[in-house]
Amino acid sequence: MLIVMSCIVVLCASLMTATAADETDTVTVFAAASTTNAMSDIGQRYMAQQNDKIRFSFAASSTLAKQIDNGAPADIYVSANVKWMDYLTNKRMILPNSRVDLLGNRIVLIVPSQSALKHIDIKPDFPLASYLGDGRLAMGDPDHVPAGMYGKEALKRLKVWQQVKNKVAGMKDVRAALMMVERGEVPLGLVYSTDAAISSKVRIVGVFPSGTHSPIIYPVAIVENHGRPSVERFMAFLKSDAARTVFEKYGFSVRE
Repeated sequence: MLIVMSCIVVLCASLMTATAADETDTVTVFAAASTTNAMSDIGQRYMAQQNDKIRFSFAASSTLAKQIDNGAPADIYVSANVKWMDYLTNKRMILPNSRVDLLGNRIVLIVPSQSALKHIDIKPDFPLASYLGDGRLAMGDPDHVPAGMYGKEALKRLKVWQQVKNKVAGMKDVRAALMMVERGEVPLGLVYSTDAAISSKVRIVGVFPSGTHSPIIYPVAIVENHGRPSVERFMAFLKSDAARTVFEKYGFSVRE
């Protein structure tokens, strides 16, 4: 009888373990490169209190959107601008009613920390080319990367684009532009204020007035056919007060 009871206890324990394992899921989040630090921090905090695993893929919003369009197994998409979320929405690849405008940001000019340049007054016709000299302006690819797109828009409105368009070092994402400045390979970079805030190797020398470019909005949404409970739990966490605290720590404004 004791042997039978022991077997029942072991069987029950095995079933409980299997059930717990079945409840564990991996949520794959494709997120804009500029959110790397904040999202990684939020993912760690979330996993400390949930069985779900969070796996991130960080890159330019354009790259991630095209990967999702080509069938990459993303559950949640976080874009650094509206355009690339619209791209997937128009292809019916975003779960209806899951889309939220979550974050805001600013674009800035940065220099290597050892640069003698202290401040640039960003205004119409400011002499950006003279600050560059023979060097180049590192920024996200202005045709595809959101930070670069916002930057190009601002420089065009300020009537500065024509003087610098041939001096642009267009990078695969905004973090690559940040690294160029950190290494001293370029005298100036155009990045998000949140990117500048995480590096001790660069300094902000100018902030673009918000009226010089479209509002910087980070929409987030669940990918079509990926709306399972674990995904919905992490989406809810991204909109929670706990996540807001982290986003604000890294310099984002929270819209939700």
